[in-house]
Amino acid sequence: MTARETELRLSGLRCAGCVGKVEKALLAVTGVTEASVNLADRTARVVGTASSDELVSAVENAGFKARFPGTVQSLEDDSFEQQQAQQEADDRRRYHYLLKHSAIALGLGIPLMIWGMVTKQMGVNNLQEQMAWGVVGVVTGLILYFSGGHFFTGLWQSLKHRNANMDTLVALGTGAAWLFSMIVVLFPEWLPANARHVYFEASAMIIGLINLGHALELRARGKTSEAVKRLLGLQTKTARVIRDGKELDIPVQQVHKGDTLRVRPGEKIPVDGRIVGGNSFVDESMLTGEPVPVEKRAGDAITAGTLNKNGSLLFTAEKIGSETTLAQIIALVKKAQSSKMPIARLADKISGIFVPSVILIAMIAAAVWFFAGPEPRVAHVLVVTTTVLIIACPCALGLATPMSVMVGVGKAAELGILIRKGDALQQASKLTTLVLDKTGTITEGRPTVTRIATLEPYTEVELLTLAASLEQGSEHPLAEAIVASAKSRQIALKAIEGFQAIPGHGVSGKVDGQVLLLGNKKLMIDHGFNVESLVDKAEQLAEQGQTPIFMAIDHHLAGIISVSDPIRCDSQAAIKRLHKLGIKVVMLTGDNRLTAQAIARQAGIDEFHAEVLPEDKAAHVQQLQQRLSGKGHKVGMAGDGINDAPALAQSDVGFAIGTGTDVAIESADVTLMGASLHGVADAIELSKATLRNIKQNLFGAFIYNSLGIPIAAGILFPFTGMLLNPVIAGGAMALSSVTVVSNANRLRWFKPSAHKQSHCQSGSPGTV
Repeated sequence: MTARETELRLSGLRCAGCVGKVEKALLAVTGVTEASVNLADRTARVVGTASSDELVSAVENAGFKARFPGTVQSLEDDSFEQQQAQQEADDRRRYHYLLKHSAIALGLGIPLMIWGMVTKQMGVNNLQEQMAWGVVGVVTGLILYFSGGHFFTGLWQSLKHRNANMDTLVALGTGAAWLFSMIVVLFPEWLPANARHVYFEASAMIIGLINLGHALELRARGKTSEAVKRLLGLQTKTARVIRDGKELDIPVQQVHKGDTLRVRPGEKIPVDGRIVGGNSFVDESMLTGEPVPVEKRAGDAITAGTLNKNGSLLFTAEKIGSETTLAQIIALVKKAQSSKMPIARLADKISGIFVPSVILIAMIAAAVWFFAGPEPRVAHVLVVTTTVLIIACPCALGLATPMSVMVGVGKAAELGILIRKGDALQQASKLTTLVLDKTGTITEGRPTVTRIATLEPYTEVELLTLAASLEQGSEHPLAEAIVASAKSRQIALKAIEGFQAIPGHGVSGKVDGQVLLLGNKKLMIDHGFNVESLVDKAEQLAEQGQTPIFMAIDHHLAGIISVSDPIRCDSQAAIKRLHKLGIKVVMLTGDNRLTAQAIARQAGIDEFHAEVLPEDKAAHVQQLQQRLSGKGHKVGMAGDGINDAPALAQSDVGFAIGTGTDVAIESADVTLMGASLHGVADAIELSKATLRNIKQNLFGAFIYNSLGIPIAAGILFPFTGMLLNPVIAGGAMALSSVTVVSNANRLRWFKPSAHKQSHCQSGSPGTV
């Protein structure tokens, strides 16, 4: 059976301690090779051959609930929206439930707390007080049942499955406070007079505050999926298809490959396709992050979700449903949001032992206060135990990383940056060296013939005719430039025989019975040609940033065809941004040294390697990694071609230019939907901002627990004579989670430095 990727919707997760238990249960299922649980959106991503029933059963046996919405790779357009709508509906119901029960609990807790502060009478000293507090105790018990019942249900589940989580701490803390108070009410004579204090307000207030905190957290957490919602909003419901000569509006799910569709001005493009009639400008900003509309005409590809601006277009559907670029982007974003960064594993490990440790600390603190504390000892033991249990809930710790990852990945998608996995988001922040392919990455990738120098008795037209006829079988950008130059002069191409590509050097073949050899200087020397007569001219052209291509006809050197690939108009500005980020930029190219030197000088490249064979690019990246290993350096790679794929995979973080090939994109960790190198700088800046945000969250969570637990245990009592109120502990615990979620949401307003100002303007020329 083929391994597949499955997403499970989980319920019952309360804190980071639950994450490890669910992951462990899923990994124990036969056939599961990978399992990752995201506390922020309550999902599990599972890779393997296990059935959905086996996965759901494993989760339920661990004490949690799961449902199975579908397989990530097979999601259709409408199911994305259905799942999102279902999730939002569930969250709304949960939010209103928590608010209602928070109001009920606080409705009793707040008046009781005010009564205690004003009258200072929270004790049971006579029959009248016993009866009054007995009524309050019954009402508080009902509140614990109705508003806090889910905590006690969770406690029971954790006991059945021999684990502990947030529910364990809250239920033990509030339950102990209520039970002690009821003992005071029912059997006051069992306790000394100064220990007959009731804590009903603490139980009610803690339940109310924690429910309120979870409601606010849930609301803020919903904002982390704004990016996916916006992407879903790009999908159209209907498409105008032409069938039997008639234009029909049909649901987009009924469009078939090969259908001819019309999209009018102001309409969104429903599916991926290729234009067969008309021309217009298309706004691709929501996919690429680039604000300037792109001109589209017959033969150009268009993408679902982009906006047709001012012309009517006819196009043929090529990708539909889950095959469209937009559907794949949504799937990729959702997958990346659920992925786990290396830094998150530290929090998971700590959280896995955190709750049992807290219970142990509470027991030790209780013992110390009971045997060594001042009177009233029993009351002090109760306050300390309850406060430690409540303040130590590790919710903030569990949310610290996944919340930031969800927002960061979503923000990246808005900027036209697709991050395939959480590891890349963390590693990109550590890059110190970036390797760039030249053609199509630093340069436009659309070379043009700029000069033809011939040796007697050959003419320019003859040389170009033979070269273009030979190159018509090649897909290399330089070959395309030569063929395009011949077609622009309306030169008829001739038949070719015995075509052979010589990787990294050139091509050979026969045209009109003449043996042709076309390529770099090394190719000519290897075949025994004396190139001295053309060396000076070739070097002169190379110093101008042009690529000289030598040509031999019937074993005679015939001349040089010079091809220029202009630097992108914004490459220099983007490389300056990379330098400001402390990144050294290295260029790899198959071009000759002089041309590479000229490009490197004009673009601001720190180091370059010329005449690099395609198969050697990955080796160069590996050499850089080995040279910098042990110094804390990370090497990234950006490229757009098939021959860049091995190097992209070898690098610590691979950036695929989105205008490149599917092979390069599949090999990369990060895909840039636009063609600009600014996308790489944007991705690195966002990575640094996200990691900084995660560290802030983790630091806050660790500090909160590190300071909160000792204070709750009474470490300040010898100096102040006061103990931390359990109500304050409950409020602090709830506030800690809300703070983490709110801090993560700050990433939604992230803006890269020099964003858009240094990007190309429409029609700006690139020069070499």
